[in-house]
Amino acid sequence: MAKLLLGEADKDSTAEVYLAHNRLNLDVFPNGTRKFLVLCNTHRKELQQVEFLRLNCNEEEIGPSLAFIPELRRLKSLVLKGGHLRDEYGVCQHGLLSTLPVNFGHFQHLNHLDLSFNRFISLPECLTELKELTVLLLSHNQLAALPNSIGKLVKLSFLSLMKNQLRMLPGSIGELVALKRADLSENKLEQLPDEVGKLSSCTWIDFSGNRLKTLPSTLANMASLGELHLHSNQLVTVPAELANLPNLSRLDLQNNCLRSVPPEILNFPFVHLKGNPIGEAEDPEEQDQDKPKEIAIRYLPSNAESFTVTAEGCNVALPCGIEINFPPDAVSLVTVISCNVIAPDPQQVKLEHHDFLLSPVLELLPHGIQFKKEVVIWMPYISSRSGHKREVVMRTFNGSWNNLETKVSKSRRMASCSVLHFSWFIVISRLKENKCAVPTEGTRLFSSVDPNIKVIFPPGAVNETRTVKMQVFPVTVEELHELTDGQHSLASPLLCLSQNSTDDFLKPVTIQLPLPSGISGFTLDRSKVHLLHGDPEVQDWVDITNQVVLEFTHLYAIFEVHHFSWVSIHSMSDIAPYLKTTLDWSSIVENVEDILNLWHLCTSGRYWLWYTTKTYVGGIAKNVYERLRRWQVSFLALQRKRDPEQVLLQCLPKHKVESVCKNLEKRYWGPEPSEIVEMFEGEQFFAGFEKGIEIVSDRPDCVGGRISFTFYSHLKNIKEVYISTLADRKTQDVKGQVSFYRGSLPENVPEEAAKKRKGPDSMWLATLPIKLPRQRSKHQNELRTYPPLNLGDEETGYLTEANLLSIARRIGPEWQNIGINLGLPYKELERIAYNNRDNLDKQILEMLFTWARCNANVSGCIRHLVQAMKESDREDIAEEIDSIIELGKKKYRESIHRVGLSQEGSNKDSTIATV
Repeated sequence: MAKLLLGEADKDSTAEVYLAHNRLNLDVFPNGTRKFLVLCNTHRKELQQVEFLRLNCNEEEIGPSLAFIPELRRLKSLVLKGGHLRDEYGVCQHGLLSTLPVNFGHFQHLNHLDLSFNRFISLPECLTELKELTVLLLSHNQLAALPNSIGKLVKLSFLSLMKNQLRMLPGSIGELVALKRADLSENKLEQLPDEVGKLSSCTWIDFSGNRLKTLPSTLANMASLGELHLHSNQLVTVPAELANLPNLSRLDLQNNCLRSVPPEILNFPFVHLKGNPIGEAEDPEEQDQDKPKEIAIRYLPSNAESFTVTAEGCNVALPCGIEINFPPDAVSLVTVISCNVIAPDPQQVKLEHHDFLLSPVLELLPHGIQFKKEVVIWMPYISSRSGHKREVVMRTFNGSWNNLETKVSKSRRMASCSVLHFSWFIVISRLKENKCAVPTEGTRLFSSVDPNIKVIFPPGAVNETRTVKMQVFPVTVEELHELTDGQHSLASPLLCLSQNSTDDFLKPVTIQLPLPSGISGFTLDRSKVHLLHGDPEVQDWVDITNQVVLEFTHLYAIFEVHHFSWVSIHSMSDIAPYLKTTLDWSSIVENVEDILNLWHLCTSGRYWLWYTTKTYVGGIAKNVYERLRRWQVSFLALQRKRDPEQVLLQCLPKHKVESVCKNLEKRYWGPEPSEIVEMFEGEQFFAGFEKGIEIVSDRPDCVGGRISFTFYSHLKNIKEVYISTLADRKTQDVKGQVSFYRGSLPENVPEEAAKKRKGPDSMWLATLPIKLPRQRSKHQNELRTYPPLNLGDEETGYLTEANLLSIARRIGPEWQNIGINLGLPYKELERIAYNNRDNLDKQILEMLFTWARCNANVSGCIRHLVQAMKESDREDIAEEIDSIIELGKKKYRESIHRVGLSQEGSNKDSTIATV
């Protein structure tokens, strides 16, 4: 290893730059590009032998460095990446490159080029002149299009264009005959050219996270294709020709808009279809309603409480983001409209089971006013629970809260509805609802949440068309075990069915439920299976296992019902005890006519399949269901140990307080959690610092020394704030408190409030003390050290802890993918990410050293490390490890010769000893 010392030209730096054989890695050094310019002046001859070069594009000197790089004619691998710096939110900052000099196309040996995390808007034409290029990485740029000359890169085998702005691909993409892997995920592609089918050598291609609605049938010509990723698009159809691909082992179509799939594809086990509305009735294509262009938007000031509408119409934007569109002639007379945005009142806003409130309540006055044309209301909402399991719906109050036909603009996070009168309006998130009209000839109803759940209506089941609705509520195994405090129970998703008729079905309806996770038809013990039914109000859960005929396949449980409100009556004498003991309706059940009336009032039901050793599961299911709906929370106000000015505010569910506090205790100190607080779904909470602690923050929500924030019922609410200045703690510790309030923040909080706890009508919920010690010296924070290790063996070579530290500096945000390829469990990687979530470098180091400790005595582990880097598309690191190993082997052999312990010498000595 030749050692190059910076000369007088770099007096400001005392760092040493090492040129390892033919490699120069300057992206791991501060001011590496400045050091590179110094080397260009002092060691030009040595630099011209470099074949592998890495520079940091987040440094300003990267511009002047570009002028000299083309002189390195021997270059085989060039890495000019950004992403080495992060902003205050931990997001990687893009590099400074947006173009390249023309003479970059003169490299004759360059086969690996990485320009990720930069600011390229278009692909420089000079890159298409690199005839030997095999790997081109351009992820996390701003490319809007590719030039037609991209087809010149005939030797290209891997192309990464993830996270760009591509809307279409040129037809010349099909000329990349050597391409084996391509990542075009998270762009804005709306269609693919037919020429993509010419990529006959491609084995893996990723188009996920785009806007594709259809696919070209020419994809079936990609004979080598093994994996095709198309999840998170807008596909409405898939060509059946994909079934003819001979080597296809994974077809990912999750989270699209597929309502039907060709049977040729559907039967393959490697096809993934979760998140598609398969079997759901066709709905009009979702689109945002365009505002009339001839009507200007009127922005109301923050103090305005009303506005005037005339026959000409108007578009009104409220300060809180709500928009109201009045079309022309919606009113015939001049009308004054008043508007109020208020916090939800638990006594008035009644949510259904598993609903979550996503907005405050909008009240528009006068109530009941009738418009001649529909008025469109747009309301912003907070992020709902992600995924296809839930949907966003607007509701209005008309004696009771009713759902409105809702259109959602996900890009704007706005929900809209059209109304002919005004009242109260809210936005909620509810379980995804699938519905169908059941005709006399029969039909099937599938769940878009779990396609394994379906209801089959045979011909003749109804004598006139009726509407049936379905909702599915999945419960994970981990959540079920946590709620039941045991490992004895498993359960299928909860199925909720309802219909708009009180009549029984004329023929039995077949319901298919998946077996609980981990159970199959081969391992099923029928004595442990329980089918439960609950009424709409969930007064109780009834075990109906013995009242239906349960059939089992390898994956499903199948049974038949004549109605969704399940009551099994064998004789009239059986029903009265059932009603008395289960639903406590004995006071109103007096004769058979009353019984039949009660029977027909129940037109919906819930089915839940349980697998447990418990003899009675109705009470367990009831308890689980109630706990899933009830929110009991605690508040935390913890101080970060390494930065005492930073305080963590968090709202936690009751059952997660202990585990979260345990995980945080190494990094935070502070008071114990507050007492348990009953939380209404969607209710607003606020927190404020008091008693002399000054909040230093430029945030707009910092008012009068307090920071307010809102909690909603998904409970993923965390905020970290800096709450004091250095001047506050020059001479003494600062003491204070943080209080959590319900509803609007009180103007004056009395002293005795800190001593009290929550009450039924009180505004405060909890008050926690907090103490900020004096600023400690930074030298007291000891740097984390890593134990010495000698990883490997004589045949494959050795890596030291210094080598691993050098390798870690080369790894970026893709470290989890490398960890998976190294064989580390996913849970372990999640633990590492969580424990070091504020420090990417520590995440990478802990991942590498965790793997090293587990493989310290494993033969061939170095080869495993090299292979993992290759599988993670980090050929550059794999080559660096090989170079380190070869250099180490060479030094080892030389040392053996120096001390006379070579193989030849050993044999000779052995012979002498024998004689």
